[in-house]
Amino acid sequence: MSGSIPFYQKHHRHYDRGYRSKGTESKMSQYQSTSRYTGGSSISTTGRSSGLKVSSYSGLEASRLSPVPKRAKPTYLAVDKENQIIGYVVPIFRGSEEFATGFSDTEEARVRNTSAHMARRDLFTRGLEMERSEVISRKEAIRESAERISLTKTIHEHEEHFKHMNEDSLMHAPEFVIKPRSHTVWEKQCVRLHCTVSGWPEPRVVWYKNNVSIDPLANPGKYKLESRYGVHSLEINRCDFDDTAQYHVSAMNSKGELSAYASVVVKRFKGEIDESLPAPRYGPVSEYGITFQTHIVDNFGVSFGREGETMSLGCTVIIYPALHRYQPDVQWYRDDVLLSPSKWHHMHWSGDRATLTLTHLNKEDEGLYTLRVSTKSGYETYSAYVFVRDADAELEGAPGAPLDVRCLDANKDYIIVTWKQPAVDGGSSILGYFVDRCEIGTTHWIQCNDTPVKFARFPVTGLVEGRSYSFRVRAVNKSGMSRPSRVSEPVAAMDPADRARMRGTSAPWTGQIIVTEEEPAEGVVPGRPRELQVTEATKNYVVLSWNPPGEKGLEGVMYYVEKCVSGTDSWQRVNTEIPVRSPRFALFDLAEGKSYSFRVRCCNSAGVGEPSDPTEATTVGDKLDIPSAPGKVIPTRNTDTSVVVSWEASRDARELVGYYIEGSVVGSNVWEPCNNKPVNATRFICHGLMTGEKYVFRVRAVNAAGISQFSQESEAVEVKAAIASPSPPYGITVLECVHDSMVLAWKQPNFIGGADITGYFVDYREVIDGVPGKWHEANIKSISERAYRVSDLKENKKYQFQVRAANMAGVGIPSLPSDTFLCEEWTIAVPGPPHDLLLRDVRNDSLVLLWKPPVYQGRDPVSGYYIDIKEADAPEEAWRGVNNKATEKTYFKINNLNEGETYVFRVRAQNKAGVGKTSDITEPVPALTKPGTKEIVVNVDDDGVISLNFECCDLKPDSKFVWSKNYEEITDTSRLSVETKGNKSKAVFNTPAEEDIGIYSCLVTHTDGASSSYNLNEEELKKLLEISHEHKFPIIPLKSELAVEMLEKGKVRFWLQAEKMSANGKIDYVFNDNALSQGEKYKMNFDKNSGVIEMIMDSLTPADEGTFTFQLQDGKATNQSSLVLIGDVFKELQKESEFQRKEWFRKQGPHFIEYLGYEVTPECCVILKCKVGNIKKETTALWSKDGREIKSDQHLGFTEGVLKLEIAQISKKDSGVYEVVLKDDRGKDTSTLNLTDQGFKDLMNQVFTFIANSSTPLKITSTDKGIRLYTFVSYYNDLLQVTWHYKDAAIAFSDRIKSGVVGDQLWLQITEPTEKDMGKYAIEFHDGKGGLRRTVELCGQAFDDAFAEFHRLKAAAIAEKNRARVAGGLPDVVTIQEGKALCLTCNISGDPAPEVTWLKNDREITSDDHCILKFESGKFASFTITAVNTSDTGKYSILVKNKYGTESGDFTVSVFIPEEAGGKKK
Repeated sequence: MSGSIPFYQKHHRHYDRGYRSKGTESKMSQYQSTSRYTGGSSISTTGRSSGLKVSSYSGLEASRLSPVPKRAKPTYLAVDKENQIIGYVVPIFRGSEEFATGFSDTEEARVRNTSAHMARRDLFTRGLEMERSEVISRKEAIRESAERISLTKTIHEHEEHFKHMNEDSLMHAPEFVIKPRSHTVWEKQCVRLHCTVSGWPEPRVVWYKNNVSIDPLANPGKYKLESRYGVHSLEINRCDFDDTAQYHVSAMNSKGELSAYASVVVKRFKGEIDESLPAPRYGPVSEYGITFQTHIVDNFGVSFGREGETMSLGCTVIIYPALHRYQPDVQWYRDDVLLSPSKWHHMHWSGDRATLTLTHLNKEDEGLYTLRVSTKSGYETYSAYVFVRDADAELEGAPGAPLDVRCLDANKDYIIVTWKQPAVDGGSSILGYFVDRCEIGTTHWIQCNDTPVKFARFPVTGLVEGRSYSFRVRAVNKSGMSRPSRVSEPVAAMDPADRARMRGTSAPWTGQIIVTEEEPAEGVVPGRPRELQVTEATKNYVVLSWNPPGEKGLEGVMYYVEKCVSGTDSWQRVNTEIPVRSPRFALFDLAEGKSYSFRVRCCNSAGVGEPSDPTEATTVGDKLDIPSAPGKVIPTRNTDTSVVVSWEASRDARELVGYYIEGSVVGSNVWEPCNNKPVNATRFICHGLMTGEKYVFRVRAVNAAGISQFSQESEAVEVKAAIASPSPPYGITVLECVHDSMVLAWKQPNFIGGADITGYFVDYREVIDGVPGKWHEANIKSISERAYRVSDLKENKKYQFQVRAANMAGVGIPSLPSDTFLCEEWTIAVPGPPHDLLLRDVRNDSLVLLWKPPVYQGRDPVSGYYIDIKEADAPEEAWRGVNNKATEKTYFKINNLNEGETYVFRVRAQNKAGVGKTSDITEPVPALTKPGTKEIVVNVDDDGVISLNFECCDLKPDSKFVWSKNYEEITDTSRLSVETKGNKSKAVFNTPAEEDIGIYSCLVTHTDGASSSYNLNEEELKKLLEISHEHKFPIIPLKSELAVEMLEKGKVRFWLQAEKMSANGKIDYVFNDNALSQGEKYKMNFDKNSGVIEMIMDSLTPADEGTFTFQLQDGKATNQSSLVLIGDVFKELQKESEFQRKEWFRKQGPHFIEYLGYEVTPECCVILKCKVGNIKKETTALWSKDGREIKSDQHLGFTEGVLKLEIAQISKKDSGVYEVVLKDDRGKDTSTLNLTDQGFKDLMNQVFTFIANSSTPLKITSTDKGIRLYTFVSYYNDLLQVTWHYKDAAIAFSDRIKSGVVGDQLWLQITEPTEKDMGKYAIEFHDGKGGLRRTVELCGQAFDDAFAEFHRLKAAAIAEKNRARVAGGLPDVVTIQEGKALCLTCNISGDPAPEVTWLKNDREITSDDHCILKFESGKFASFTITAVNTSDTGKYSILVKNKYGTESGDFTVSVFIPEEAGGKKK
């Protein structure tokens, strides 16, 4: 061990100075001043005598002397000379000083003072030299230790590098070099658990508290986790009693996992109570005289979820007496199996509420969930079932996902995966299952089988030893694949013996040495495997298992498997390439129906051993049969939403997994699963059924081989609550007492047993000196009221009472005995308490309170009542009155409640003497409107019958509707008749009148208080009577009144529309009180589907002026509508009719649909167009302007609908009257367009608008004359009017400022601009409307740039005008005969006059007698050669130059000799 411990383990901190109290630190500092070692004199002596030293010194000394960085922490390890760890040094002051000594405060102070005095005296007597020598020696020892640590660290880093370079050869499972130790600490102290873990690959370390992983982020500041160089620590800050627990650390890598355990116990000083600290979890319990009472309230009910959803189950737990921070033992079970926190189950305890959260529902989560709350006084439980339905299939018709995937018989390279078949097959039988695996640490799933297996168990082979895997299963049918199941728990592929050895916890030292394994013997061939057997055989595979050979210590044993067909001696090796390492093997690809024998051989590096004894012949096929169908199925009523189903178990079923139950509504033939997880019992409660429906059930059995056939269908059963006897009444009170009798009152049982209570029975007994006597019956015949006078009592005697309720199922158990009451006559003047308080119509902000008058009236009759209210959890002082004025009624509506708040109420009666006793308070009621609550609806039918209607959604089979007026049940049916059908009830007023005014209410029995009220006051009654009258004497409603409209040919249509009329409806048409009938002049029509009634006249004449009326009658409903047509209204209608008539005749030939108009295109072209209709081939169109023909279309196609005349560039000459004439043999039609005066102006303004919109933004440019502003338009028209503006004022043009048009450019020229010309310029286009402006700012940098460019261009223009130029006169080539004279002259310009230079062949020449050069008048330059010769041939140039520029002119002179020319000609 000494050679393998790395450096960081040798200086690992296993004890923290934070454990100590301040007093202990003071003691330690004094103690260390006299001793070099903290272990005490006996320990240090032992250490020196055995050659050891203790490397434990105070952190203070280390910080002063050690060269190690300050972050190094003090250690408490014992090491030898070679710095190897050999044990621990236990500090002597582990606990509290006061607790250790047991001294009182005074004694402790005296001892502390004495110790300090002795320490100071020893310090002074030692002498300065001894102290110095000790410091020097200590420094040297620490320096040597630091150098040794540095060297060891270098070696360790080299070893780590070697490990990374040779990972495969060094891989090994986690191993705890140093395990965490258990600690006992005091409250408020910190504790740190340490461990050192080796392993390759580097293990992942997780800390747990009571098997729940510790998350530092969930408790900030409470836990601190550290991991450095394989040293892992858990620090718990400020321990309290909740930290007392078992902690364990788990290390895991691909080679396996290992755990180590330690306990932490937190103690408190005796007699010290700190209110800020939590009380111990076990608290003051029964041994201190306290008995806990546990109640589980606010329970969760039967719950339904779907795969993939999240569900929370919670209960409120009340523990009395309530102790601060007392925590009971809260446990959750599913199907009687304890649940532990995991990623699937989150458990939470808030101090008064236990919650279980199922984070991701799967069918494995289905079952009976039980909450168990345990205290030292006992425990309470609550249970409810959770159903999990399949998630929606990804493919329609696909089966549900398998469930409960588990891994069995895990070996080095072989694991058996099992699962349970789903209840839902998708409508077609399941063909088989696919098994997938995923290596832990990856997300890649690999399918393990190529073909689906029907058996719900499959051996997975080909795994890598030491790696961990998860598995999932998918079902497949002809429609497709199901969703994958929930993944299995991870399992490592390793030898079971290794797994057991790795997971084993360390046992305390016993002094014995047990040899568990021999050293492997090399070179020895292994013997025969033992006990070979076939453990499982299906038609898909056969599984063999055996035990290793008996010889121990053999090196690297592996196995070969051989098979032989029965009846032959030919053995064939199955795994020819790779021997298996596990004593398990699965054989595939065997012929179904054939028989085989098997044997196994061992092998190692020394060779292959002898084969094992062969197995007996095994026939390939399923050995496990599908179970038979279950027997008779019997359903039994349970609740109004559930049925108990029981059945006979399947006969001779082996390895039965459970049963699936299905239910179907009678007649629907649709079967739904009642459970999605097999149940092991032969009885099951099917929940979630519809109340009142009849169901039949059937059952199937399940084992690994498959699912059985369905059982026979059960008999039909109606879903209805089973009847039971009622629970006990409660709240027995005395309403009146005389000398020999008492009037009792009590409250109705909370559970009435599913049937109406038929009566109550009262018992009484006498109580003498606190000892109760025998019970006596007070009534033989049951009583229906919840108040009863018990007679024949003895005056001044004490009595107790009990009450039993009865229904058709029988008499229930009696109530608890009441308080003891004294039988004496009441003589008080005020009334007794009201009783039988009831709550109705509970809503979010209101409710109705009912009560009965007190039995004891007092001295005077009761004159009124007061109602008190308070919040349920408020103290008694919170009672407050609801009404300031006493109400005479025995009911009261309480408003202005706070939604969700829980209230209680009480009532007091008053008479002339005063206010009497308060009633018993009501049960707490929350102000909440329950889901599905309906209100009373008032309805008036077609016959005028007024009714009150109430609907209840939570109706039970035995529920009844009870109608009341002023909260008294209505028994007299002369005024009100009640009709009930299904979940609806209707109260009909026979003859509504003032005597029917009042508050009507409806209560539904056997529900959770379903009720509603309606206040029928005088105003509401009057309104209802009016509506009733309208219904009795109805008026046919009209969608529209009588109206008139024009039709083609000038016909006139009178019409109206009724909302609804039957086929028997009748209409009378009347004009001026005279009935009209169908004829040539009047055409009547009635469309019964749309309710449209119409009368059509061909034309109107003066005789038709008057009033038209339509009279309607449909059964007893009538109505009429009139239209008056007289005076100007009639004349306008007649004129319009005549015009429409003419229009119709016009349209019989070619005609204009749209008359002639114009359109301006973006290109500013004007198009005259009109739309024509009813044309044919012979139709012609003639265009004319001002009576002169301009265009003729002789042949118009039938498809042509538009005639056009385009005016490309319109001008003043295009003004005129345009006309188009359509004509053929059927007639003609004319359309005219006046484009003169205003018409032409409107047209041009539209053209100008297009021109203006096409203009570009104003831009600035410069010329040699000045600055120019310009814009371009797409088209310019001479009639366009524009105005230029300067600083928003029109510009007055002058010689210096001019405007103009060049092509499509409009410009403004500013000649010789100055700074005064700076400002805002604009050009305005006039279009007869608002116009359009384009603006530009000529100022600032824009003006400076333009002004500078103007001067540059001006100077350039001057230079270009005055520079020297050769104006012309010189030829390009001159050919001349030798001896002739040559004279050339050219014009020269330039100001000032240029200088003239002549060049020959780029060399300057001067004037002489042979070549005369002249420049006359500054304008003419001449070149004269008096007699040319051949030497004059060459290139000549004239160069003119002045200050503005230079220019040249070139010509060539060629001289020839006449003889040569003649010779050439020859």
